[in-house]
Amino acid sequence: MKKNGNLCLGIESTAHTWSVGIVDFLGNVIGLVSDSYNPDKGGIHPALVREQHTSNFKKIIKQCLNEADCSIKDIDLVAFSQSPGLGPILKIGAQVARMLSQLLSIPLVGVNHCIAHIEIGRFQCKIDDPLTLYVSGGNTIVSAYESERYQIFGETLDIPIGNMIDSFARDAGLPHPGGPKIERLALKSSNYLELPYIVKGMDLSFSGLYSSAKRLLQSNKLNKEYFLEDIAYSLQETSFSMLTEVTERALAHTRKEEVLLTGGVAANKRLQEMIKKISEDHNSRFEVVPLRYAGDNGAMIAWTGILRFLSEGAHKISETKINPKQRMDNITIPWRD
Repeated sequence: MKKNGNLCLGIESTAHTWSVGIVDFLGNVIGLVSDSYNPDKGGIHPALVREQHTSNFKKIIKQCLNEADCSIKDIDLVAFSQSPGLGPILKIGAQVARMLSQLLSIPLVGVNHCIAHIEIGRFQCKIDDPLTLYVSGGNTIVSAYESERYQIFGETLDIPIGNMIDSFARDAGLPHPGGPKIERLALKSSNYLELPYIVKGMDLSFSGLYSSAKRLLQSNKLNKEYFLEDIAYSLQETSFSMLTEVTERALAHTRKEEVLLTGGVAANKRLQEMIKKISEDHNSRFEVVPLRYAGDNGAMIAWTGILRFLSEGAHKISETKINPKQRMDNITIPWRD
């Protein structure tokens, strides 16, 4: 059954998640289905992720169409995550998107994954011009719109916050995804163990923090002088304090009246609490992306694809090459002019 208005099918495939979202041109999400690769042990293995996505992409598209109660022939636009991400996995989304575009004779738009996390947060939270803290497994960025781009005011110099937490969780024998499990452990402690706090100007470094937490985990003092819950608590408090400091500095500099917390790690209640506090201190409205859209999802790709398509039209096939290292501050944002 054809819905009212035009529909965009968005494909997210930057890392472990293959997600398909169907969104109308007013921003209503009428279908969203995701499939994630969760390793039994270790981190993300690109070859295994690629194999799972290749095997399941048709099934996930069909499930999303069923949820949206529409046919593939009802789709008017295809959007896909073009950058940044893991190259072998980005390629699958790009290939499927090109195939659908050509088979259906409909326009195609490539989307920057980081910008999509901001745009879905802006739309869902009804927030206009926020300073954004974007935290996920693959990215840690403080940004705000200025001079026709999402300028980066602070970022990680090494590993992203979500990757760091997941890596520690794996070391502790906790299954993927590790973030929610570390959060639950941290709630059971108030015993702070000193860990490296590394903020360099407006940027952050998490590798030393991770190494120190890992040493505590491997020490023979574990379960004698301190417990796993204490390390989890200390890891969160230190890393989130670093994020909060950089976000507050950027807020003081930009004087934005709104603050948005987005990305997969945005689901953490303790981080929400800390960013909300500094927002209130600066008389700024605080919003956190709804949980459904916090992690990587096809709806954010579809909505950002719609925004770009309505602003500057479709991309040519030659313009849809993946760009695994593309930075969000190198991309113009015509829909916000």
